[in-house]
Amino acid sequence: MDANELKGRSQAELRDELASLLRAQFSLRMQKATQQLSNTSQLRKVRRDIARVRTVLAQKTQ
Repeated sequence: MDANELKGRSQAELRDELASLLRAQFSLRMQKATQQLSNTSQLRKVRRDIARVRTVLAQKTQ
């Protein structure tokens, strides 16, 4: 996910994207806790995508 791609979206779309990323992060954390997660780098990727979406949302509200 690219920050430039996110800047073109509306605030409602960004909120929806943030909600889906947070659900994905929760799912990955549960998989990690039960040792079912084979690719742990997914956690880092999702965490950074969440930060990107939150940053763009904060910029749009200013």
